[in-house]
Amino acid sequence: MGQAPAIASGGVVNGASFEKGQPIAPGSLFSIFGTQLASKTAQADSIPLSTSLGGVSVQFVSGSTTFNAPLLFVQPGAASQINAQVPWELASGTVNVVVTRDGVASAPAPVTIGAASPAIFSSSGRAVAVNTDGSLAWPAGAVAGANSHPAKPGDVITIYASGLGPVDSPVADGHNSLDKLRHTQTMPVVMVGGMGADVLFAGLSPQFVGVNQLNVKIPNVAPGDAVPLQIQIGGVTSSASLTIAIGQ
Repeated sequence: MGQAPAIASGGVVNGASFEKGQPIAPGSLFSIFGTQLASKTAQADSIPLSTSLGGVSVQFVSGSTTFNAPLLFVQPGAASQINAQVPWELASGTVNVVVTRDGVASAPAPVTIGAASPAIFSSSGRAVAVNTDGSLAWPAGAVAGANSHPAKPGDVITIYASGLGPVDSPVADGHNSLDKLRHTQTMPVVMVGGMGADVLFAGLSPQFVGVNQLNVKIPNVAPGDAVPLQIQIGGVTSSASLTIAIGQ
């Protein structure tokens, strides 16, 4: 069977920020980093997500109760990665995560479950924020082959995030939200350049499992190619390092 799967120290992290030491929230996406977590690369190709993928399963162990995580992606090797969804049923507190590969289990790794743990998906320090025309709210030409242009004050952008906590209508683990709109139970605060923005919608992205979507109106902030974008919910604020571009 070879080497047992091993979860790196602090290797269970928010799937949007990858930030060590940050709690992960029920229903959100999370990632596991370690060694030999899988024997082959496999990616989910259908929804609802399965709790077994490429011979890998992930369990959250809380006392005498075990919860199985729906899996999106598994990657083998000395720098292994698993992307999955935190089961909605988990309560706040410290639990153990166990990866089982081809019947061989890892040592348990502790992780903190928090009611909310907001993080914005990003690429190279830029927040995944989409203009109404489908382009990214980044400087024009920021990434070769990607359609992007700055947003303007008064524009509505869509932000993709994870970890915004419970929603107003339950959804099963591994399922998307195409059947109905689901709003966060707590309305988050969104700050653009340190200024509060009008949040028109905050909830689950209809098509993606474990992903939050926020529709936000850009306030009258000063233009720039690197304007900070943050989400605050439940007393927790996302990283101040992610930016979008604002034009005039």
